[in-house]
Amino acid sequence: MKKFIEELKPTIDSIFAYFHQHPEISWQEYKTTAYIQHFLQERGFHVQTFSDCPGLVSEIGTGDFCIALRTDMDALWQEVDGKFCANHSCGHDAHMTMVLGVMLLFQKLNVSSSAKLKFIFQPAEEKGTGALKMMEKKVLDDVDFLYGVHLRPIQELKDGEAAPAIYHGAAKFIKGEIVGEDAHGARPHLGQNAIEIGASFIYEMKNIHLDPMIPYTAKMTSFHAGGESGNIIPGKATFSLDLRAQTNEVMNELTKKIEAIANALAKLYGVTITLETKANVAAAKVHPQAQRLMEQAIIDTIGEQRLKPPIVTTGGEDFHFYTLKKPHIKATMLGLGSDLKPGLHHPKMTFNHKAIYTGIEILTKTFLNTIKAYELGEIS
Repeated sequence: MKKFIEELKPTIDSIFAYFHQHPEISWQEYKTTAYIQHFLQERGFHVQTFSDCPGLVSEIGTGDFCIALRTDMDALWQEVDGKFCANHSCGHDAHMTMVLGVMLLFQKLNVSSSAKLKFIFQPAEEKGTGALKMMEKKVLDDVDFLYGVHLRPIQELKDGEAAPAIYHGAAKFIKGEIVGEDAHGARPHLGQNAIEIGASFIYEMKNIHLDPMIPYTAKMTSFHAGGESGNIIPGKATFSLDLRAQTNEVMNELTKKIEAIANALAKLYGVTITLETKANVAAAKVHPQAQRLMEQAIIDTIGEQRLKPPIVTTGGEDFHFYTLKKPHIKATMLGLGSDLKPGLHHPKMTFNHKAIYTGIEILTKTFLNTIKAYELGEIS
């Protein structure tokens, strides 16, 4: 297998170079989709695209048992060297490269299998809505095992290490609005001060108490009220909330607490407070058998000493909507060490590109392990 990967390196490098140099933000990944479609069709792969969104799916083989590998596609919109632009600072360019590398490697290996292999190129992970769109397209309806991959920052994994699961937390991003009446600075009793209401909201969030054994946070991340005139008390404001919880159950409790605060403050101050969820990602549901199959692939690729325990992180990933909405799917996500620094989402993020080859080998062997387990009747 290593010999074939060595032969593929020039192609793999050129794939990554294209993705890295042509980033596209969530729901705008059309050129990325077209590149992947053309690349695969030139090499004889069947490709399914969608008329109303970017993203695509490709399959190898047929059969009632289906193993899938998913990659995210979108870049972030952030300031780099003083200019806002699309930027692959979360590693999705590497993830797409690895999935294409696995497909090319399977083509070289010419594996005969009774299983169907599915490769999912999913848009809009950063918005938390891409996975839901793929389920709307029924892409996951026939999937039995699902794998993913994500580069990990150096604070979690050293270069050359790998973990067989990532326990992401749940995350929710809420846009809020306060609607009251403006007032003259000398007559505060004639209106409502949206800034004071916002301060009360922050204070009340600090008084939320849930299970202390399960990490969670709620914080206001933006607040906008008032204008140029300093003698007007603003009755209106918009704000953003960022909620995090390590489990889906605690996220549900946290959301109810936030809604209760908004309702209570609206009644207390005589204003309208609306909350709208703009993005929402589920906490991880890792299947032990999928994790074991990936563990063995990691050991076979880089050795047992570089196999690390599953990672628990407060970061979010919409990959986990697949198992939340489709509980029959057995899934896990590879955490790949790559000397990634200063950190994910940093505009100057860098990593060791050699990790891409390691990821391809681990993911390919995970597929082979899963096929073998199925054919031996070890999967129920």
